[in-house]
Amino acid sequence: MDLPFNPELFGININIHLILEYLAFFIAYRYYVFLRKRSTDVINSNNRLSIILGAALGALIGSRLVGFLENPLIEFTLKNAITLLNTKTIMGGLFGGLLGVELAKKIISEKQSSGDLFVFPIILGIFIGRIGCFLSGINEFTYGKVTTSAFGMDLGDGLLRHPTSLYELFFLIFLFIALKTVNNRLQLKNGDLFKIFMLSYFGFRFCIEFLKPNVFYTIGLSSIQILCVICWLYYSKFIASLLLGKH
Repeated sequence: MDLPFNPELFGININIHLILEYLAFFIAYRYYVFLRKRSTDVINSNNRLSIILGAALGALIGSRLVGFLENPLIEFTLKNAITLLNTKTIMGGLFGGLLGVELAKKIISEKQSSGDLFVFPIILGIFIGRIGCFLSGINEFTYGKVTTSAFGMDLGDGLLRHPTSLYELFFLIFLFIALKTVNNRLQLKNGDLFKIFMLSYFGFRFCIEFLKPNVFYTIGLSSIQILCVICWLYYSKFIASLLLGKH
């Protein structure tokens, strides 16, 4: 199969990435509903709905803000403005969603941690979306640098590049299994599973960014890597408690 993968249906070119993106949202939400029915949720339905809405709004704003920061010097034209509105990144969505949830919880005075139920649906959703990124090849800015390593693949421009989306798919499988094992074997505090997920995923993305042809850097880091550092600082107390064995 050649990349980018551009299937046709009845003579119409299908945007496989967009289809898988919508499918990711749908399946992840259904998986969340399934998990919530099987668990004892300490948060009532009304507050849970408010939290989901806060997460959705925060993710919408965060994904597009960080997407813009990945390419801040773009010339402002009507065409580019439309492109910017459609530009988004899962990293901004995750951190924006986190902030949206915290704001929603303050508004409704909800004290309980709410993230653990979202962990596995989020991983599943990212996994499905990354399949779309991989199939899109160089049409999506998720490809890697040119490489001479054995992992190099032609993603559509005739050059052997790091298939960073494929790397992420393998990492997400590992992360899903690892967090399932930890969740089943250890007595984690409410909210800890989500924190471990965020630190793990943002740690992976910090490293994988070095394999991408990023252009805009601040203090030697890309905008995504700076966001990763901000996430680590946000959870610094949790990290310290783990390192000191006080958790």
